[in-house]
Amino acid sequence: MSSKKTIFLILVFSFIFLVVSFFLIGEKEKNLRARAEIKPSIKLPAPHPKSKTSVEQALSKRRSVRTYKDEPLTIEQISQLCWSAQGITSDWGGRTAPSAGAKYPLEVFLVVENVDGLDPGVYHYNPSDHSLRKKIDGDKRENLYASALWQKPVIRAPVNFVISGVYERTMKKYGERGKRYVHMEVGHVCQNIYLQAEALNLGTVVIGAFDDQKVKKVLNLKKEEPFAIMPVGRKK
Repeated sequence: MSSKKTIFLILVFSFIFLVVSFFLIGEKEKNLRARAEIKPSIKLPAPHPKSKTSVEQALSKRRSVRTYKDEPLTIEQISQLCWSAQGITSDWGGRTAPSAGAKYPLEVFLVVENVDGLDPGVYHYNPSDHSLRKKIDGDKRENLYASALWQKPVIRAPVNFVISGVYERTMKKYGERGKRYVHMEVGHVCQNIYLQAEALNLGTVVIGAFDDQKVKKVLNLKKEEPFAIMPVGRKK
């Protein structure tokens, strides 16, 4: 083999080596960034299945509350509210709220501003292990307030629950009628939060007037559609 061919081959292999090296380094950095973006889950305290307030008492006292004390909620209260919305209550995965075909299309997000034990930010509730995972850092209550057409309860509450959902999960089984079932399920979840809030001597209200696209942007929702916002705080 001539010296020119040898040099040429060396250059070719060197170039290939550099390209492969840059590719591997890039993939490694990408994986590291992806891992850094995955927030560790926050295990919530175990919910209590009993209280001093009966179902009948909670039903009779339940009212929409739009003003709240300027005081933080506790992580225990957040745990109980999350559980009431979508907590798992059976070995096979049944939850606190009924779902057509057990498809469970709904997701629960929390926009936290003033909760003991939680930094301000947007959190997603995971029913499978009763935990929260932070999606977005920082207080987003002002953004949600603007998205909800500047309705005062949103800016007054220490935490806002946002009920969203993925229509396709239910529509795969029930077709177009599945949308109706999803909306029914939203009502079940909202009433559960109402009654649980009453049992905890907290106040809440269902807000349905908001700009869908702006809410999705605040929460960085992809497939989910926002259905309801429920500010929660201590009663005045």
